Amino acid sequence: MSLAVIRSRALIGLTAPEVRVEVHLSRGLPAFHIVGLPEAAVRESRERVRSALMQQGFEFPSQRLTVNLAPADLPKDSGRFDLPIAVGILVASGQAPADAVEPLEFVGELSLTGALRPIRGIVPMVLAVRDAGHARRLILPAACATEAALVPQLRALSAQDLLQVCGHLRGQSELVRLEHARPPTQGHCATPLEHIKGHQEAKRALTIAAAGAHSMLMLGPPGSGKSLLASALPSLLPPLDDAQALESAAVATLAGRFDPAHWGARIMRSPHHSASTAAIAGGGNPPRPGEISLAHHGVLFLDELPEFNRPVLEALREPLETGRITLSRAAHQVDLPARFQLLAAMNPCPCGYLGGDRCRCSPERVARYQARISGPLLDRIDLVLLVRPVDEAALTAPHSGDSTAALAARVADARARQQARQGTSNAAIEPGSIDALCRLSEAAHGLLVRTAQRLRWSSRALHRVLRVARTAADLDVEDLIEARHVAEAIAFRRALPSPASAS
Repeated sequence: MSLAVIRSRALIGLTAPEVRVEVHLSRGLPAFHIVGLPEAAVRESRERVRSALMQQGFEFPSQRLTVNLAPADLPKDSGRFDLPIAVGILVASGQAPADAVEPLEFVGELSLTGALRPIRGIVPMVLAVRDAGHARRLILPAACATEAALVPQLRALSAQDLLQVCGHLRGQSELVRLEHARPPTQGHCATPLEHIKGHQEAKRALTIAAAGAHSMLMLGPPGSGKSLLASALPSLLPPLDDAQALESAAVATLAGRFDPAHWGARIMRSPHHSASTAAIAGGGNPPRPGEISLAHHGVLFLDELPEFNRPVLEALREPLETGRITLSRAAHQVDLPARFQLLAAMNPCPCGYLGGDRCRCSPERVARYQARISGPLLDRIDLVLLVRPVDEAALTAPHSGDSTAALAARVADARARQQARQGTSNAAIEPGSIDALCRLSEAAHGLLVRTAQRLRWSSRALHRVLRVARTAADLDVEDLIEARHVAEAIAFRRALPSPASAS
């Protein structure tokens, strides 16, 4: 047979469309051409495949060899097409049976020795094969078996090298059939609240933020404990359920950063303030997930918030509302999940000591510094917390307040109430459902209306205060939002300190 058709998978975001690898042998001078919009890594597979076939004891045909990756307008990247190309050559040259490849799909990068190397994005590929509605199985590198086994009801086989794949096709041996295996949920590696002295208001704000998945901004002078408080947030968050854990793992495998030890835990990403827009929002060609997608169902901590470039901060606005980000390129679009919880920290002025004896910042300088945080972005942050330094007496006193375990249990109960009521966290309540889900007492309604009129809130700000009040009521196990819950939500929606206080 001089023509072979092998099925494989491309990778565009979290989708894995099918690719037909067509291999044709014809008369003429020996040549090896790959067509079908291959990128550099795919074109280089010619040398990897040639060496792998020869090292594994197969004959490389001395004919004109053409490989077409269809559909031709779909971008193809990375070395995942090495294995299907090599199998196609074996079938087209008569070294492997053609009927054996019909129920199979192939992905994998080949080393020069013929061993199969791991590839990124294996979870979306296994999901695509499972959901395609046919009985085909995916043959993948054994090094990817742990990631592939995360998918329930998967149909996949693993192989160590090209020789094992060919032995399976010839019926001489059987490849390892993968079974679903859920890794044990790992505990949070975070700072317990018992290690933080004082900061009772901050701990309450962290509890509300954790219970409702609310975004939060902490303001305070250097050394007041902002970063320490941020490191304690993961200790309050409940573990992911299986569906959320699989979504988080799929994004991590897409970036090649999956760690089985993180299964079920809410990831906390802390990029440096020098990160680019592409590093935060995602980008490249083909587009890769950025920090906001890697923090999907987790926490994105931005320390020294005003030091990030303005385009980076503005790129957060839409994902904070929608929980997704669309990366548009000339040839295609990639839609990635980005349901992250934003936690940010900043100083009130460039020196950090606004209004104190140590501050030497002019009002104009303070205004320029704070203007780096745009009004639309600040409007999307649910809680703004002023973090004050803890005095010496509180630092040397024993820990007071609820334990981390007790607060985490209250957070878990509040989240369970939210899932039972609306199927999502309070921070993600749709505007059209707020009236039904956030029922106010008469006193709470009057307080909210008067405050919104006095402070001239936007409709977004009003809705966000309602969501925070809903979370405070959930922590108190109450269906009706009372005035005290609204008052607490209002207190946490502060404006930035006035530049005039620097003078």
